[in-house]
Amino acid sequence: MNSKIKVNLLLFVIVTLLSFGSYLFLPDYFQSLDARVRDFYFRFRGVEKTDKNIIIVDIDEKSIKELGQWPWQRDKIAKILQNLTLDGAGIIGLDIVFSEQDKTSPSLLASKYGFGNMGELEDYDEILSQTISKTPTILGYVFDFDHKNDTQAPQVPIIFLQKHKQKEFLPQAKGVLRNIDIIQDASYSSGFINNIPDSSGMIRSVPLFIEYDMQVYPSLPFEMFRLALGLQKVSIDYGITGVQSVRVGDIDIKTDRFAKLHINFRGPFKSYKYISAVDIYNNKIDKKDIQGKFVLIGTSAYGLMDLRSTPMESVMAGVEIHANILDNLLHQDMLFVPDWAEALNLFVIVFSSMLVIFVFSRFSLVSLFASSTLFFMIFLYFYYYMLFTQHIILNIIFTLFTILFSFIGTLGINYMFETRQKEIIKGSFSKKVSKQVMDDLLSHPQATNLTAREVNVSIYFSDIRSFTTISEELSSPQRITDFLNFYMNIMVESIEKYRGTIDKFIGDALMAYWNAPLEVENHADKAVKTALEQILKRDDINKTLKKEFGFEVDYGIGINSGDVVVGEIGSLGRSDYTIIGDAVNLASRLEGLCKYYKVRLVISQYTKMMLRDKYTFQLLDMVKVKGKNQPVEIYEVLGLGEPSDEKKYELKQYEKAHRLYIDMDFKDASEQFGMLYKRYKKYLYRLYEQRSLELFEKNLTSFDGVFEFGTK
Repeated sequence: MNSKIKVNLLLFVIVTLLSFGSYLFLPDYFQSLDARVRDFYFRFRGVEKTDKNIIIVDIDEKSIKELGQWPWQRDKIAKILQNLTLDGAGIIGLDIVFSEQDKTSPSLLASKYGFGNMGELEDYDEILSQTISKTPTILGYVFDFDHKNDTQAPQVPIIFLQKHKQKEFLPQAKGVLRNIDIIQDASYSSGFINNIPDSSGMIRSVPLFIEYDMQVYPSLPFEMFRLALGLQKVSIDYGITGVQSVRVGDIDIKTDRFAKLHINFRGPFKSYKYISAVDIYNNKIDKKDIQGKFVLIGTSAYGLMDLRSTPMESVMAGVEIHANILDNLLHQDMLFVPDWAEALNLFVIVFSSMLVIFVFSRFSLVSLFASSTLFFMIFLYFYYYMLFTQHIILNIIFTLFTILFSFIGTLGINYMFETRQKEIIKGSFSKKVSKQVMDDLLSHPQATNLTAREVNVSIYFSDIRSFTTISEELSSPQRITDFLNFYMNIMVESIEKYRGTIDKFIGDALMAYWNAPLEVENHADKAVKTALEQILKRDDINKTLKKEFGFEVDYGIGINSGDVVVGEIGSLGRSDYTIIGDAVNLASRLEGLCKYYKVRLVISQYTKMMLRDKYTFQLLDMVKVKGKNQPVEIYEVLGLGEPSDEKKYELKQYEKAHRLYIDMDFKDASEQFGMLYKRYKKYLYRLYEQRSLELFEKNLTSFDGVFEFGTK
């Protein structure tokens, strides 16, 4: 493990531990920042489509100006409810509490001052009570969390089924401010209208239920939603960490563990249809605006102080917050935090830190900045998608900090190592070329041997079989690198042992040559002996690979000899000592033919003619490779020295069969190759058996024995 990786690993550990620690132990401290980022998302998203079946009857400045200061005489409220009912309102929700008697009622004034016949005088509370009893009106009331009282909360026609409850998770109220009895008793149902802000004073989530005096009570929007469904039972299922689910019939309402609903705000103030209360009072509206709708009655007047801060707007009427909640319930698109959110948040923190530190750190400064910025934008879009498409709340701020700190730390590390690396590169240039090239340069300072010249060389190419499959099995880039380093070290040892020059590593392929830049006697023999030694090492290589990596490898080697141009080749600013020429291309093609003939070593006739030592050969074919018009004989080198008697017999039978093939006696040739395959199971014989049959069916009149390859 190099020093930069160690420093990057240390940075990764520090950033991850800081982010984890802050996330797990200081969540409340950063909660406000995280919420503000989501607020920005809301403003960036803008207005969403609202449910047209929800309208707001607004006690606005216009209504107060015409009907008098608030609170109004309750007969006026009654008239508004009557008109709404006559216009066909579906359900009416009152974001108003009538906690005291109407002091303007004639009957109350007569009683107070002792004049008139009280039985003949109007009681505005009685009028409102009778109206409420005859209209689809749901009353509102308020729970008190600061001061205890013994007031009984309104009765609600709901059956709450609380399952697996072990301790309290719902908000616990100490007291209640309800409507006076004559009004409260006339209503069919009620719901609390508390909108509880978070620590920053913003309304982002609201409780659907509050517990008071060991009883559960619903909010006004939830009660309107439940009544619209016509269901009475509400199931609250608890787990160890809190509320797990809230179900009404077949509907699973997504809340947090305290049964709070995270509001998916549709837009800023007055995104819903507002109708002035005075227009309802005077019956100056189109009935189509009311018929079958959910109607919420509240106020937007500044003087009445029912204004709240939300992510979409610093000022929004409390009644519109109820409208948003009801809209979320009707469409089941409220925001929520799933059980697996914390695990995903921690994973994203680790992934972000790892990506920036271990991947982006490999880039240049400009690329690092660009890639980190792109990742940052993708990350922001991912959270936007999760929030407004999947409606899932994930933590944003901790991942933002993780990316920022990782980016800054990576910049510092890259800067530190870049200066150091420049010096290392200067001192390590010899590793970029073969040892022989460096020795030659040191021996000849004038560098005359770098001048391009024509030399007869033996060229070697080797390649690992099924490397793509091996890469998929290894999966880790580091394990792929470790495997290639191990394999290449062994292959290079054999090449250097026989005085070969390493030209280049091409992924899993290796190119080398003999007789340049220094002369090498019998270079063809040395190239072939290198290949034979590498083939003999295969079993030992695979033992180690099986133990360390869990698989074995096979490889093919192609060797050709011929004249090439050798020297320093490239641009003015950058060049490499290498060889070029037709002989190089043929050597590369021969390596590829190993796959076709299923052998490990293929040499050309040109290399065979230059060999001085004794070898066992087998003629493979006369071929035209891609890009060459001149046919060439190719051979498999079976080993050094004389073959065994059995191998001699096999080769002799093969020569006879091949002669029949060349002489166009394809039927007999096919039979001979078939017998050879049955006895020796060598793929070459099956190949010729099938090829002979195909040629026999073609009824050829002439045949030169050359097989042409159309691909590399």
